Formats: sequence, structure tokens, C-alpha cells
Amino acid sequence: MGNYKKLSNMFVNNKFRELDSDEKSTKFYYLRSISRRKDLDDFCRENEIEFSNKKVATLLEDLFNDDDVTVAKIKDFIEKKHKEQVKERNISINDLVKELNRVRNFDWGGSHGNSLERNIINNYVKKIVSYDTLNKKIENDLLASLRGYTINSWYNHWSSILIEDIFKNQSNITPTVGLVKKIDFFINDRPFDLKVTYFPEEFMKDKLREKGFGVELTRVKEAARENEILIDENLPDRALNMQLQELLKENNSKKAKAFLNELNTLKENIIKEAMENPEELIIWLYENQGEMRFDASNRFFLILTDTDNIYDSWKLKRNFNLLNKEISKKIDKITTEGPIKTSFYWEPERKNYDIIADILFIAK
Repeated sequence: MGNYKKLSNMFVNNKFRELDSDEKSTKFYYLRSISRRKDLDDFCRENEIEFSNKKVATLLEDLFNDDDVTVAKIKDFIEKKHKEQVKERNISINDLVKELNRVRNFDWGGSHGNSLERNIINNYVKKIVSYDTLNKKIENDLLASLRGYTINSWYNHWSSILIEDIFKNQSNITPTVGLVKKIDFFINDRPFDLKVTYFPEEFMKDKLREKGFGVELTRVKEAARENEILIDENLPDRALNMQLQELLKENNSKKAKAFLNELNTLKENIIKEAMENPEELIIWLYENQGEMRFDASNRFFLILTDTDNIYDSWKLKRNFNLLNKEISKKIDKITTEGPIKTSFYWEPERKNYDIIADILFIAK
């Protein structure tokens, strides 16, 4: 038991349930959480352990096999490091929230905003021959796209740090030091990878079809036509859906109100069902992750959703008071309730994975 190379192989190959059964798995996970070179060197320096000229893998194995390196010592080091990192950031939580509150719109700057480099190459570099036209397009279109992309990326980065801080400040949570793949923090010594997302639109679409509503955008277009609302077919599907629903809200007809009530009630019921029985959504989230970033690590899903307007859910990422209240309540419950144990099927490998996960819905 406790062979470092064997456990490391399990970790890399997503064999987490096998790894968990090892008596030294907790120590292994905690060492992984300080596995960046600088952090390992600092840990060794603090504990008077020789580390010079050793590769990271060798050093991790040596620390794993050293009985004087205890989980308690690693946790003490992590706590000190985390406090240092928060101090170095040089901004309070309140000031960070104030900065995030200044963002008025969450717009990636057009249909290509979240793939900016590809957008520039395909739609400016390769399509435009005239230098004057290129400059006009840059001034009129590209700068807006760049601004939207930059502001949204900035908002996502710092709101994620805000949320991570709320988790890491809970009494029974131990953070990792820096960015560590597959582990963001430990809850009662169990590692979790935090995934902050909104209620998945594709999952919602599937559920609407299951309930006989049909394809949402198709139905929204039909309602728009019935109410003589012009449809801009040049807009991408998501933007068009948002626009038409806003225009239907502004419409005074009974038909428009009845349609939106039907759609919103269905969505609220789907969200409520997922909150009451979250296992199906957890499995869906694992099964629909990207192939390039696939793993079966323990995950803590934080699902944010504005039930009045699902497209405003992004604002919840900066709602510190609500986030802090609900996260604290959930983490306190985990001690008695425990996480969800289930499995999912990964189609590319045609393989089942046993998983441990938890989920918190924050709805407004």
C-alpha cells in the first residue's frame, strides 16, 4: 500500500475510487495540491528538507515516503501560503465586488467575440482586400468586439476568484496553493474541483423538448410572427432568442404574455426538478464535458440561475452576500449529508466512471 508511482498513475488515469481506497490517499492528494515547483521548494525550505537538484516528480515521491511529512504539516503550510496570496492581491472582497458591479452588460462583442483570434483571421485578414476598408472595420466593429471580449474575460476571472475565496474561507475547507489540475480545495480532507457555471442551456433545451414544448427558438419565432415582431435572421441563434423574448415582453398582447408565461413556468419547473433531484444533471455535466479537458475527478458544481431572466444569471457571480450565505449553508450541511456518489458513461472511451460530486444551486 502507499506506492507513490502507483497512486500517481491512478490519479492521471482517473481511477479515483481505487486511489481513495489506499490508506495514504489523503497525503497523496494534499501533496498534489502543492505540486508547483516554487511551492514545493518553499515547503521543503520551511521544514528543513533537502530539495536542491531534485525533479518535481522525485521530490513529491520523497516527501510522500517521508513519515515526518504529515498531512497536518502540509495543511499548515497551505494555510500560510493562502493568506500570503490573498494579501499580495492587495484588494479587499468589498472593493473587488465594487469593481465587478461596474460591469453593466455581459456581451462578448458579437458572434465571434469568444474566439477573437479566429474571428480576426477569418473575417478581417482573409476577407478584406482594401486597407481603408480594413481600418474602418477595425474602428467600427473590431474594437467593440475586443472591448467586449476583454471586459467579459476580466469579469469571469475576478468573479471566479471572489467565489473561490468564499469557498476557501469556510472553516472545514482547505484550499490548494495556486492552480492545481483536478483539485481546487478539500472539504473535510476530500479533494474537489470547483466548477462554476450557469444552468446549462443545452440541458434546458433537452428538457423542454422532453416536456413537449419543442425547440425553444422555433417556438419563440412563431410567437414573434404571431405578434408581428420583425425577426433579424442575421443574428446568431442565442442573440436572436434573447432579442425576441425581450421584444415579446415589451408587447402588450395577451398572446405574447401567455406564451412567455408558458415558457418561463416550464423553465422554472425544470430548474426546480433539477434542484430536487440533482443526480441527472450531475451526470449530464460529466458526460458533456469537452474531450480535451476530460477527467472524472471529484467535482463541486455551483449552478447560478436567475429564474426571472436566465440570461441575467451572470450577475449572480458578483452577488457576494447571496453567494456567501448559500455557500456557507451548503458546506455546513456536507458534514452530515455527504456528497453524491454515482457514475457516468464516457462515450469516447465507451467506459463507465464512478464519481463523487456535489452541487449547489443558487437561484434568484
